[in-house]
Amino acid sequence: MNLLSCFTPFLLATLSRAVVGPGVVTGDTAVHDPTMCKDDTGMYFVFSTGVGIEIRTSPDRTAWTYRGMVWPNGASWTDPYTGTSNGALWAPDCTYLNGQFYLYYAASTFGSQNSAIFFAKSSTGLPGSFVNEGLVASTSPGNNYNAIDPNLLIDGSNWYLSLGSFWTGIKLEILSSSTGKPSSSAVTSLAQRTANNGAIEASTIYKFGNFYYLFSSWDLCCQGTSSTYNIRVGRSTSPTGGYVDQAGVSLLNGGGTLVLGSHDNIIGPGGQDIMTDVDGPILVYHYYTPSGSFLGINRLDFSSGWPVVV
Repeated sequence: MNLLSCFTPFLLATLSRAVVGPGVVTGDTAVHDPTMCKDDTGMYFVFSTGVGIEIRTSPDRTAWTYRGMVWPNGASWTDPYTGTSNGALWAPDCTYLNGQFYLYYAASTFGSQNSAIFFAKSSTGLPGSFVNEGLVASTSPGNNYNAIDPNLLIDGSNWYLSLGSFWTGIKLEILSSSTGKPSSSAVTSLAQRTANNGAIEASTIYKFGNFYYLFSSWDLCCQGTSSTYNIRVGRSTSPTGGYVDQAGVSLLNGGGTLVLGSHDNIIGPGGQDIMTDVDGPILVYHYYTPSGSFLGINRLDFSSGWPVVV
């Protein structure tokens, strides 16, 4: 009997279930809710949740160095939303365009709708170089959504901001490309869950080919190795709605195809961002180990029409 032929089906089944781990990163990679962009010199920047918003840079997307904070002298305009002086600022979103860093970020407290999204710009991305461009969106307990977790999509001349966490889910606002702020008061619903208390947040819209892909994080963040975060996706031919998962279920009805969940010693991946690099689409996220939360970076393969972590 050929032993290899006996074990081949088992090996193939095992390999088909294998999940690719994070790519190799070194240096200071203890981040939460990372966003990554790359300037004209080829330097990579990761901005992440923290007091003043943390900045890390890398010349090669592998070796990371902590550089300081976006707001080294504090951000007093956020205090009414964080409820303290110089509180942690959440889930920044970076876009680099025409020599400028565009940074959206949120201020709030856990479980509160007293939340706001702000906007800043810089020509260098370095600590202390950002200019406060002011308030973009806010919510209060009278609203049915929560103004945190911003993500900017630039599609030709059109600018869109997705946002939202729990409550009635992920929303979309149309921005003015000249101000970086809403051009109307309209708020469009993109995705919603009722399961697990409506746990959906951290939206990212990424265009690839003829589709717009709406990524989100489901379930519970910020619980260390008890976190149940996982990354989901749906797609649409329009950025403003109509997103469905791979099974055809509307994201407004709880749909969402799994992209990356807990596996091996990687717990609760989420808080994701997507950027385009020379080697294709790049998924950036955090995950937990017993030592804390860390930076995960993987390439995404869209050849099937749906993103696969590689």
